[in-house]
Amino acid sequence: MKAIIDCNSFYASCERVFQPQLIGRPIVVLSNNDGCIIARNDEAKLLDIPMGGPYFMAKDICERKGVSVFSSNYALYGDLSRRVMETIASVYPDIEVYSIDECFMDIDEKYVTDLHAFGRSITERVIQWTGVPVSIGIAPTKVLSKVANRLSKKDKARYKGVYVIQTAAEIEDALRRTQVGDVWGVGWNSVKKLHNLGIDTAYKLSLMSETWAHKNLGGVVGVRLIRELNGSPCRGQAAGLDHKQHIASTRSFGRAVTTLSELKEAIATYTSRAAEKLRSQGSAAGGIYVFARTYKDDRCYDMIEMNEETGKREGAGRHRSLPFATDSTNELIKYATQAAEEIYREDLRYKKAGVMLYDLVPQDAIQQHLFETNTDNPKNKAISKALDYINKRMGNDTINFAANGVNTNWKMRCELRSPCYTTKWSDIMVIE
Repeated sequence: MKAIIDCNSFYASCERVFQPQLIGRPIVVLSNNDGCIIARNDEAKLLDIPMGGPYFMAKDICERKGVSVFSSNYALYGDLSRRVMETIASVYPDIEVYSIDECFMDIDEKYVTDLHAFGRSITERVIQWTGVPVSIGIAPTKVLSKVANRLSKKDKARYKGVYVIQTAAEIEDALRRTQVGDVWGVGWNSVKKLHNLGIDTAYKLSLMSETWAHKNLGGVVGVRLIRELNGSPCRGQAAGLDHKQHIASTRSFGRAVTTLSELKEAIATYTSRAAEKLRSQGSAAGGIYVFARTYKDDRCYDMIEMNEETGKREGAGRHRSLPFATDSTNELIKYATQAAEEIYREDLRYKKAGVMLYDLVPQDAIQQHLFETNTDNPKNKAISKALDYINKRMGNDTINFAANGVNTNWKMRCELRSPCYTTKWSDIMVIE
């Protein structure tokens, strides 16, 4: 049997863990720069606050209805996600982390005989150990487990966060109660097509032939979807997260950036973030790409510019092939800031910048360079190790390179951000 464990209104639940006075109150969480609403709890959904809409358009109703509004606090969300996954693994270790707030589980029925009791044991432990509520769907396939999970959330009081589908009759009942647009793997474009064909429920979709699915739902992907809806598993358990082939770090600025020094500070900061991710997966980068975007009313160097040598219109970003693959933050910053100097135009206002590391190789398989002796500099490795250790224990940006800047008032707006209760010593909750 397959199970999906999904945190309920995860971002809002994280905010509520350390502020219990928010229980029962509507909560929304905003995107970068406090622009759009990206998360709502059940109480906020009842107020018809639109998901993904600009915050300034919903600000009035939020104030009138007493909605608690928070800027995104990804440090808090990421740490609580780790704790939730570790708690789930303490009950049953065979899990596949699918996203920040959900994971799949491959349940061996030889060891788990009562699936309802097993699911409730997980929900109870997670809420007790982390304070984050979860819902669980259990079924013969991953697609059906997603269906079960959605049904468990529709009536939390009745199902107590656990919905199990086992028999053919239970599969049919669940599919009849599920709209086709709510099926995992059915995109928006497909929903319109299916509705035009009179297919409005998951049950009706499950009755279609595999030949039809191959023609109308993306080939093999559609065939697998039909099989999974009918109880035949086609999606196996992943052994773990694959190493990324590219690592990027991009952010919008809190205000327009016009000076080269500020742009270089931003690029150095984003390079540091990407380098941390690079080392965490045990890789080194052989190339780096740097870009900066302007406002629409400026000349769009961010999107295209004319290459005088080739006569072609090209992107304004700059690629740098490194002389040797490295995971050292200081080496990567050096090449990134050089690229930033080439991008910069003093008559433009920049609204966003970012870096991407590519040509990734394992740290223990770096190709040595005939004319470079710095490919395995122990000093750089020691500095990087110390940076990661201190920032992990004391909180992000506890220590960094001077190139990252000190008074970085260009950073994105986060005026409503809650404290980083679990990742910064200065933000630890004090009980008096």
